[in-house]
Amino acid sequence: MSDQNAELDAALERVVEAARAHLAAVKAAAGRIDDDDVWQAYVDLNNASFAYDEKLLDAYGEVTPWDVESIDPDEADQRFLSGESADGAGAGDAYPQVISVRQRRDYRVPSVSGLLRAAETARRSSVPEDEEAGPVESVGEAVLELLQAGDGSLASLDVPELEPLDGLLTVTEVEEPLDLEAFDDADGSGPFAPVEGDQLVGRLDEHPFLPDEEDDHAGHNH
Repeated sequence: MSDQNAELDAALERVVEAARAHLAAVKAAAGRIDDDDVWQAYVDLNNASFAYDEKLLDAYGEVTPWDVESIDPDEADQRFLSGESADGAGAGDAYPQVISVRQRRDYRVPSVSGLLRAAETARRSSVPEDEEAGPVESVGEAVLELLQAGDGSLASLDVPELEPLDGLLTVTEVEEPLDLEAFDDADGSGPFAPVEGDQLVGRLDEHPFLPDEEDDHAGHNH
């Protein structure tokens, strides 16, 4: 029994050491997602806890409150670094690929004055009462105001003052993520233009139903 006790003591010490190493890795990562050192320390702590629990069960028929299963370190590395290529490209980076989603939607403006009024209402709701909201003076400014007052997506433009037309969405594999500093503020096409190496995955065409079209569909039985 003395040998078993010595093994238990050693197994418990490995748990303590692994827990300290895990805490040190977590502190060093400072909240960084998918940190390799944290993952390795987690696997070590998990397996040390599992080994201690097994030895305690064998020696005294007792268990710990830790409900863990052994993790194969090799399989753990493969799961964590599943984004790496076979030749090691992208080592240390779990997300080596970049996908670009680009969307265009056109709108008809039935009433410019109505759109300006809607944008001014949205602007006033976002400006403190003791500040002057100022007028909205153009259609483009009105659309930007509606986007800023909403959630920033095209859903913010689902208002009666804008009539949706056709649109499209593309998904492209790109080699480098967007660098906003590489384009002037006045450059509205450069950030969306394909570059050499980009690969189009696919495109979705959007054909919105307008109110009169919905009425026409409602009159037919399918």
